[in-house]
Amino acid sequence: MSEIKSTFETLEVWIKTREIRNRISKLEKTFPSEEKYRLTDQMIRASRSVTANIAEGYGRYHYQENIQFCRQARGSLYELIDHLYVALDESYIDNNLFTEILFDINEAVRLLNGYIKYLRNRKKTT
Repeated sequence: MSEIKSTFETLEVWIKTREIRNRISKLEKTFPSEEKYRLTDQMIRASRSVTANIAEGYGRYHYQENIQFCRQARGSLYELIDHLYVALDESYIDNNLFTEILFDINEAVRLLNGYIKYLRNRKKTT
């Protein structure tokens, strides 16, 4: 029986942020076409930045580098929250959808903060 290898793809935070990224990708298709190179582009970039930074940080040799990439991912999650407010204010999404996605993003922030704490503790012990 083979052992399951741990990779960034097995991180709970990466799995959660991938779900958010996929949801944003579907959501942006419902926005008006004039937002294609404005709001939707920014939302796609922010959501992709989150998973990409988690993955890149995981591939770094030093804990501190991984932590820094996780901080960048966290910043992109907060950027995504702001973009959601724009979508809400422009009536591209309703309050219920806004609340659902905001809940998911806040859960991802919580998971990411926990992962950063784990990395800091590992850094201290090595």
